Amino acid sequence: MQKKTPEIVAAVDLGSNSFHMIVCNLNDGKLQTIDRLKEMVRLASGLDKRNYLDAGAQHRALECLERFGQRIRNFPPESVRIVGTNTLRIAKNSYQFLAKAEKALNHPIDIISGIEEARLIYLGVAHSLGSNAELRFVMDIGGGSTEYIIGTHDTPTIKESLPMGCVSVSNTFFKDGKLSRSAFFRATLFAEQQLEPFQTAFQRNNWQEAIGSSGSLRAIDKVLQAKNWSNNGITREGLEQLIAHLNQCSHINELDLPELDPERLPVFPGGLAIVYASFKSLGIEQMTVSEGALREGLVLDLLGRLYDHDIRSATVQALADRYHIDKKHALRIRRTINYMLNQLIRDSCLPIETIAQFLNWAADLHEIGHDIAHNQYHKHGAYIIENGDLAGFSRQDQIVLAAIVKTHRRKFSASRFTDLPSPWNIVAPYLTIILRLAVLLRRNRHDHDLPDFKIQIVKSSIQLQFPDQWLAQSPLTHADLIQEADYLKSAGFKLEFA
Repeated sequence: MQKKTPEIVAAVDLGSNSFHMIVCNLNDGKLQTIDRLKEMVRLASGLDKRNYLDAGAQHRALECLERFGQRIRNFPPESVRIVGTNTLRIAKNSYQFLAKAEKALNHPIDIISGIEEARLIYLGVAHSLGSNAELRFVMDIGGGSTEYIIGTHDTPTIKESLPMGCVSVSNTFFKDGKLSRSAFFRATLFAEQQLEPFQTAFQRNNWQEAIGSSGSLRAIDKVLQAKNWSNNGITREGLEQLIAHLNQCSHINELDLPELDPERLPVFPGGLAIVYASFKSLGIEQMTVSEGALREGLVLDLLGRLYDHDIRSATVQALADRYHIDKKHALRIRRTINYMLNQLIRDSCLPIETIAQFLNWAADLHEIGHDIAHNQYHKHGAYIIENGDLAGFSRQDQIVLAAIVKTHRRKFSASRFTDLPSPWNIVAPYLTIILRLAVLLRRNRHDHDLPDFKIQIVKSSIQLQFPDQWLAQSPLTHADLIQEADYLKSAGFKLEFA
């Protein structure tokens, strides 16, 4: 059945400094922006020394999300993509906050890695600039992290995310808005130290044009133009004039930059230090600022999923190639999984398309650990999936897929699913059982078809019905099913077969 493509799509970026929402009309695959919302929440300021998000920051964030939620709460699930970035990556209590945030928005929130954030930023910037064969260097300063990317057309080739942002650097070096020449020097030196390991990769001779994305870079660009310190985007000379002005002040309230949004003022010095350090370290002389950013990249990524060009599937195939999986066997497993899914009741709290997608990915990746060691290969594979930089996947996606792969053989540990995000904590055990049975039934790795068998899963009961005498003629499979029944019994499931 063809998926119905929504007419309106939305993307929300829960950044460490600002929350952004973009709503677009979708007509024949073409986007038209119809609404934008932005609020400066400064989430990163709410992190304490132990990386817990304080009540004040959570309250500010949830008030904003209630307003965003009013706009998108009733959108179909497949038409909305929401991501959290650096602060929600590192906050130890992020999952407690996410439960409240998802309730406010009535949509799930994905936590993405810094590298995935970089990929999406590049996608948004490239789309806003149009087709261009030149090698681009793209830089985006968030509240808690800064992303650096080199790419051409809409494809990023080098991506890095560094743990420094306009909020974190401002809070560390310019507390309470206090300014000094020595503080700016220390902030710049800190940013240069963070960049040092990646200096060679992003040096000026590796790209042809520099593009800036994010509020900090737009604010600096606006100030430089207004002061006539630059008439061509952000320049090294213009930055030095702005820094000289800043170093004459002892507090941000003395900056006298009327073109700067007052909300941006408290985090402006930190952003400026990161930009100046980047220009110095990487040999940048001039940078153009783009309107495209993470949220535009999110919308484009969402379109890929709607039009069956999901980057996650390409990522799975690349990973399978890298770890030399047996593709013929993976295909056997996929066919067996889909044979079972066609029989099972489709009243899950997740769409059947999503269930099939995750199970097919698991089928393709369940043996990647073989490339490390045959012993405990399911654990090696799960580690790769959970900890790799997998384009298109959120942190939650990777944790779910890793749990399924890790539990696809031997002991069935129900505790591996307990802490998964809802509704995966309920659904993933069943998906894992389906994968386990497919692997078991295809253990001989032969291409001949399995018999027409029946499967039924009702609550904790799994029933398999094979043609008469088939099990008697397949003693190894019969023995495997007896062993599997014991594994599942220990987790509260009952497997019956005949």
